[in-house]
Amino acid sequence: MEFLFDGAIALFTSPKSLAMIAVGILLIYLAIAKELEPTLLLPMGFGAIMVNIPASGALNQVLEGVGDTHGIIQWLFEVGIEASEALPILLFIGIGAMIDFGPLLSQPIMFLFGAAAQFGIFFTIVVACLLGFDLKDAASIGIIGAADGPTSILVSQILGSKYIGAIAVAAYSYMALVPIVQPVAIRLVTTKKERMIKMPYEPGQISKKTRIAFPIIVTVIAGLIAPTSIALVGFLMFGNLLRECGVLNSLSDTAQNVLANLISLLLGLTISFSMTADKFVSVDTLLIMGLGLVAFVFDTIGGVLFAKFLNLFLKKKINPMIGGAGISAFPMSARVIQKMGTKEDPTNILLMHAIGANVSGQIGSVLAGGILLELVAQILK
Repeated sequence: MEFLFDGAIALFTSPKSLAMIAVGILLIYLAIAKELEPTLLLPMGFGAIMVNIPASGALNQVLEGVGDTHGIIQWLFEVGIEASEALPILLFIGIGAMIDFGPLLSQPIMFLFGAAAQFGIFFTIVVACLLGFDLKDAASIGIIGAADGPTSILVSQILGSKYIGAIAVAAYSYMALVPIVQPVAIRLVTTKKERMIKMPYEPGQISKKTRIAFPIIVTVIAGLIAPTSIALVGFLMFGNLLRECGVLNSLSDTAQNVLANLISLLLGLTISFSMTADKFVSVDTLLIMGLGLVAFVFDTIGGVLFAKFLNLFLKKKINPMIGGAGISAFPMSARVIQKMGTKEDPTNILLMHAIGANVSGQIGSVLAGGILLELVAQILK
């Protein structure tokens, strides 16, 4: 009967495993009590507990007298992420079906903020390299600044980063912390007068043909600029085409709800494979969390400073907070900008402008991931 206690003995003599189980419990607490990205943090937290139980059946192992056994979480990781990157890519269909690009198409200038707000990614890559990370790991860490969990997972997996678990946790944590982190970063580089700038919203009429053509055109252009991004951009735009075509409403609803929720659930559990104690508990993990915050903050600041730069030449001034919505955390960032605007002036309605920049950031982050993969491949040739 001694074997019944082997697991408990192994667990309580492994401080790192205990620490990771505590991390799992913390993620579950944040998901339930604080409602921080519960769709992903809850399965990630529960999965972290499962994979850190000694001799966990959720992972592959060799049993005496039985031979090799296959754990479901490791199998999901190997099939759904390692072999094909299928899970994060499929999630983009649901994300695309949720997005209305109307506010962006009404104000094409907002495309610029989706590009400017990726500055923190490349800044953080340089910092990570200076701290001793190799280029592949540095690029994987930098993409945390995209504030887009699936893109972070995909890029780090394609580049073969050994920190995919820490990167995923950092990416989704900072997405959840948008309402806390972004206001601080924006106030650092704006004045009260700038935050009170009013921007009347005058939406243009966007034809159905334009809405249908947009995802097709974006996919072709993205494929020509950064072919590696075609799966990410293509599935995002395919989801949007489902939404806009008008003949597949039931499929659009399924993609927005059933598919997105199911893939998010599986993705959260699957990523926990990379959250085993031997991979996760290290000084590097703390550095990654810190660098992820740097990337996120500088993405926000980059977008804000770009808006301030444009104001040097524009007659109709842009509220620079709009630039901060150029990150990919849709629609949380847009809501943060609206809340900050009404706090300074209750009559200041910035939401639709912020949404335009925000959906541009969704495209920008995916393109940034593809361009990053292309650049790393070229540099390492």
